[in-house]
Amino acid sequence: MNIIVCVKQVPDTTEVRIDPVTKNLVREGVKAIINPFDMYAIEEGLRLKEKFGGKVTAITMGPPQAEAILREAISLGCDDVVLVSDRGFAGSDTLATGYTLSKAIEKIKDYDLIICGKQAIDGDTAQVGPGIAATLDIAQIAYVRKVEEIKDGYITAERATEAGYEVVQSKLPCLLTVVKEINDPRLPSLKGKMRAKSAVVTVWKAADILAEESRIGLKGSPTWVLNIFTPPPRSKGKIFAGEPQEAVDQLFESVKGLLH
Repeated sequence: MNIIVCVKQVPDTTEVRIDPVTKNLVREGVKAIINPFDMYAIEEGLRLKEKFGGKVTAITMGPPQAEAILREAISLGCDDVVLVSDRGFAGSDTLATGYTLSKAIEKIKDYDLIICGKQAIDGDTAQVGPGIAATLDIAQIAYVRKVEEIKDGYITAERATEAGYEVVQSKLPCLLTVVKEINDPRLPSLKGKMRAKSAVVTVWKAADILAEESRIGLKGSPTWVLNIFTPPPRSKGKIFAGEPQEAVDQLFESVKGLLH
């Protein structure tokens, strides 16, 4: 079974700074890590490889320094890695990112399963995985918490819902987005770290994946950030005192006033 895991380099901080001109995240001077949800995707890919054989290829779209997270993926056990990097990709929104990654996956060709983390912690959109599946025109199962079975060209998985979970079966190839309940990511081994240092990272430009110029970067991004601001701090609110019925009456009058 050949598995592709999509990963993203994200800032290792909760204090996100925004460039007031470009409206993009300021990444300079901020330590970068593998998106935490993608660690679960890598682990699940490795577990499935150990069970069914095949290989795991990690792929990311990003600047040259994103090579660091691919080497980390190798240290964890991934067999191959691909960095899709081009100045033309700058400013990509989720639609352009999904398209770019799907073109790289088409170049890889031989795959049975694509696994992504449910979302990235810097954007929280949860759109790239489904966007890849839509562009490739393959089935997808989102918010997967357990892979139950892969047999006879079909995958059966449990997907988390607000009310519990659903059991879904899909024909392969298929894309999964996984949640953290699916497994416990492993730590890199010493052997893996040594291999990561000397591993060759394949780098593809836009021309290498035959990406249409009109569908990548800013040109291919219909989502534009017009304004970013910090919401004002919440007020302390209003306390309704007195007997229960009196407090309820005060609350009712207060809410009624807001509606008018």
